[in-house]
Amino acid sequence: KRPPGPWRMLWRKFSRNPFAMSGLVVLIFFIVVAVFAHKISKFDPAAIDLMFANLKPGVSGHLLGTDELGRDIFTRLLYSARVSLAIGFSVAFASILIGSVIGAVSGYFGGWTDTVFMRIVDVMNSVPTLFLNILVLALFGSQIKYMILILALTSWMSIARLVRGTFLQLREMQYVEAARAIGVSSWGIIFRHLLRNASFPIIVNATLMVGNAILSESALSYLGLGVQNPQTSWGLMLSNAQEFMLIDPMQAVYPGVCILAVVLAVNFIGDGIRDALDPRHQVTKSRRRLDKWRKSYSRSES
Repeated sequence: KRPPGPWRMLWRKFSRNPFAMSGLVVLIFFIVVAVFAHKISKFDPAAIDLMFANLKPGVSGHLLGTDELGRDIFTRLLYSARVSLAIGFSVAFASILIGSVIGAVSGYFGGWTDTVFMRIVDVMNSVPTLFLNILVLALFGSQIKYMILILALTSWMSIARLVRGTFLQLREMQYVEAARAIGVSSWGIIFRHLLRNASFPIIVNATLMVGNAILSESALSYLGLGVQNPQTSWGLMLSNAQEFMLIDPMQAVYPGVCILAVVLAVNFIGDGIRDALDPRHQVTKSRRRLDKWRKSYSRSES
C-alpha cells in the first residue's frame, strides 16, 4: 500500500483539531455567502429609500432591519463580506509573494545581498504602519486597489525574515549541494527546491495575515479612508453606525461580529496548520497523553 503523502498527513492532523475545523467551516461559510450574495438577498446594498429608514428586524422583508438611509443591513453585510474577504486574501497573497521572493534571495545568496535586503526590512519595520497607510490613502484616494497595495507593501517584512531564516538552514542541505553539482542554476534551486520545502511555514503565516489585513481594512474604513460609498465593507458599516450607537447599537454589532468571526476563524486555521506541521507540538502532546495515562494507571493500582 502506498504511504500517504505530506498533504494527506497534514489534512489528517489538521482534521483532528476541533478549533481548526470549526474555523475552516466558518471561513467557508463566509466565502460562500460572499460569492452568492446576489442570490441570497433581493435588495440592492446601495439603494437609498428614506421611507424605510431605521426599520426593525423582520419588517417588510428586511431580515436585520434597515439603517438610517433605508438600506437593508443584511444585504450590506453580505456584500461587505465580498469586499473585506477580497482585500484580506489579496493583501495576504501579495505580501507572501513579495516577502517570499525577498527572503529567498536574501537567505540563499547571503553577503551584501542579504545585508541590503535586511536593512530595507529594518527601515520598513521602523516606519509607523498606520500613519503611512493613512498618508498614502489621503494623497492618492481611498480606492480598493490603493488600499491593497499599501497594505501589502507594509506587511511583507515578517514573511521575508521567516523565509530568509528557513533558507539559511536549507541551503546547507545535501540535496542542494547535489543540485549544484549537476548544474542546476541558483534560481532553479530557489524556486524548484527550497521554496517548496519552505512552503508550510509560509502557509501558516499567510492564514494569519488574512485576519490582519481584514482588521487593517476595517480600521482604515472606520477612519473614513478605506472603502467609500456606494461600495460597502464591514469597517465602513462600523463607521456609519458610530453616530447611532445609543439609538440603534445593533447596526455596529452585526459587522463587528462578522469581523470577529472571520478573524478568529482564520487564526484557528493558522494555529491548526502550525500544530499539524510542528513535530515538537506532536511530541509534547504525546508526552501529555502518556503522563495522563500514567497518572490514571497509578490511581487504579492504588
